[in-house]
Amino acid sequence: MEFLLDTIHLADIERYTKCLPIAGVTSNPTIVKKEGKIDFFPHMRKIRQLIGPKATLHVQVVGQTPEAMLADAHTILKNIDESVYIKVPTTELGLQVIKQLKAEGHHVTATAIYTKFQGYLAIAAGADYIAPYYNRMENMNLDAATAVAEFAKLIQQNNANTKILAASFHNIGQVNTAFENGAQAATMGVDIIQAALQMPAIDQAVKAFTSDWESIYGPQQTIHDL
Repeated sequence: MEFLLDTIHLADIERYTKCLPIAGVTSNPTIVKKEGKIDFFPHMRKIRQLIGPKATLHVQVVGQTPEAMLADAHTILKNIDESVYIKVPTTELGLQVIKQLKAEGHHVTATAIYTKFQGYLAIAAGADYIAPYYNRMENMNLDAATAVAEFAKLIQQNNANTKILAASFHNIGQVNTAFENGAQAATMGVDIIQAALQMPAIDQAVKAFTSDWESIYGPQQTIHDL
């Protein structure tokens, strides 16, 4: 089970890698836009420093032709590091790029997956991760949970090395369902994490425990103080 952060905001990455079992960071042009016109490659190298060499870093190409996408990919690998997972949209041209990058021995994440057939093609092309857009699929009246389950079934049947990296979530319930249906990984914004961990009921329970303890041993007294 892998939890990834869908952000390039350095403060958030530093914060959550300290307290959560974060397995990596994902990015795309829309996420980059939220940060403004950053100094792209130094920023990405800083993310690598924060998450460490064992975590996965996923960076998306923006070229519109196979040649341009491959040029983007090689530039990313040269200027960040060779272990970056190159995100490629799962289109006809994108699948051509995925095959080429895998033939060159690079890590690839097939992204922008809305249909089961896209996922099947990406698995067959050898993508290391496939990224189904969970909430967007549901907004299009597509059964995202079933799609994830079918991806997992096909991966197992074919003994493929592909992992399902579910993405595009609106709430934590969707994340849970993706994992329960066979996703090995999920990437989410910090808003999803905050909504899951900052529930009033959780805060009330912690405050009640503290109050009960202090009623016996006194204010601000911990076990260490005994």
